[in-house]
Order: sequence, then structure tokens, then C-alpha cells
Amino acid sequence: MRKLVIGNTNLEAPEIGLGCMRITGLKDKKEVRSLIDTAMDCGVNFFDHADIYDSGHAEEVFGEVVEPAMRQKMIIQSKCGIIPGKAYDFSKEHIVESVEKSLKRLKTDYLDLLLLHRPDTLMEPEEVAEAFEELEKSGKVRYFGVSNENSMQMELLNKYCGNRIKVNQLQFSIAHCDIIDSGLNVNVHEEAGINRDGSVLEYCRLKDITIQAWSPFQYGMFEGVFLGNEKFPKLNQLIDELAEKYQVTNNAIAVAWILRHPARIQTIVGTTNQQRLTDICKASEVKLSREEWYALYMAAGKVLP
Repeated sequence: MRKLVIGNTNLEAPEIGLGCMRITGLKDKKEVRSLIDTAMDCGVNFFDHADIYDSGHAEEVFGEVVEPAMRQKMIIQSKCGIIPGKAYDFSKEHIVESVEKSLKRLKTDYLDLLLLHRPDTLMEPEEVAEAFEELEKSGKVRYFGVSNENSMQMELLNKYCGNRIKVNQLQFSIAHCDIIDSGLNVNVHEEAGINRDGSVLEYCRLKDITIQAWSPFQYGMFEGVFLGNEKFPKLNQLIDELAEKYQVTNNAIAVAWILRHPARIQTIVGTTNQQRLTDICKASEVKLSREEWYALYMAAGKVLP
């Protein structure tokens, strides 16, 4: 598994991480542990959580099956800031309290990364800065980031937070890539040229902020996956051809497309199937050519200007 450096930190991580949102759907804790062991065997020691995943139960189950000695070999990330169905809350009190609860559920003394989970328009960046300062000084969080934020939202936070934003987790796949579309359609009067996120891809590259891709197989917010989907016949045909060429599975090609980008995007996959995870990890061994990358992009229905 190839590695990348998170932001401008000294934290080296695998370019594929395991999202833990669905681990409570497994049959029992033994299966959860087996999935974690498979990930570690594949070089995936990066585990992505959030306090809202199954109302915190995902963190709890994870903490129950990971021994202290094993924890030292892991990079654990969690997210906070969403109160489901009610509000977003980036207040100092909520951030600190959320971290305390996540640490307790995960049975660990610290998080390697804490992300703020979707923007809070009532955010007071001074409060966020105070929370980050307290959590960092206490050793409870090593590094910080955000999820689903645009360039100016990160700029505002970094003004007060001492440039502590090291990660931005964004939905990104071959079939859901607005952050690519707008950059390719500059000065073109087309839907694809609409800049919806403040050139977040280029901003993150300029500021050494690592982009993490979530839902790498989805084509809409939660509309479904594009792999094997009759809505994407040309894309699936090309993916299958490349999978045969590189002797990997179709999901590995989908992830290899993300990993090919020079922004060094880390991909977070949420599978709970051990064989599928093993197959996906082979994406790290594939480097698509420039022609193959653009061919996949256009097979997804995109048109180059």
C-alpha cells in the first residue's frame, strides 16, 4: 500500500482508508475484528469514524475489539459537529464534549485526526480555535480538519486556528466530481463550469490540505453506485476493460482513478466485505495513464470543452 503525508504534518497514512460507518451492520464483534485485521493486513491502518455513525455505536464496537497494543499501529480519525435532524454545532463546548465521548467509546486516549463534520453557518471561528487549542495541548487530538467545506470556509477557520486545517473530506468519484468539472470548464458557459465550491481542489493543493474522497463509488448524494449500473453503460464497459488489463476488479479501477490525480487524494472506502476490501486495495498498485484517466472521465458522461 502506497503512503501519503497528511497535509504538511509528519503523519504518514495509507492512500486508502477504511470508513467505519457500517461496521455495526456486521453479524457480531468477531466479524468486526476480522474486518479490521483484513484492513491491517492490506496496509490499511487508517480508520475513519464520526460520532453520528449509528449514534456512536460504531465507535463503541470498534473500541471494544481493538486492544491497546493494536491501537498504536493505527491512525484513527473521527468527526463531530452534526446533531442529526436538528442543527450543526461548532461551539467550543460541543466540540470538546464530542471528543471526550468519542475517546471513551473508542477506548483510546487520543485521536490522530478530528474533522468538523459539514459546515456550521453559525460557527464562531474564535470558539473553534479555543477548542482546537485545548484539545491539542491536552494531547487528545493530534491534527484537525473539516468535511464538506469550501475554500473560504477553511480560510476563515485557518485565520483563527493557526492553519491547523490539514484535511478536507469531500464526496468524490468518477461520476461525482464537480471539483474536477469546474476546473476543466473555465470560461465556458456550461453547467459543468459552475464553480460551486470555491475551487476547493486547487485551494487544497495550494495550502497543503489533504483531500479525502468519501463515497468513491456513488454517482449522487445517496442515489446509488455507478458500478454495474445500467445508467452508466459506457463507463462500466471501460472500467471492465481496464480491470481486465490490470488484472484487478472494477472497484479497484474506480479507486485507481481517484488515486491517479496529482493532488494525492486519500480515498475512504466503507465496505464491510473483507474480499471486496482486499480487491479495492489493489488500486494502490495501478497507475492509470493520462489517456485512460480522461477516457474514464468522459465515459461517465463528461464533455471536454
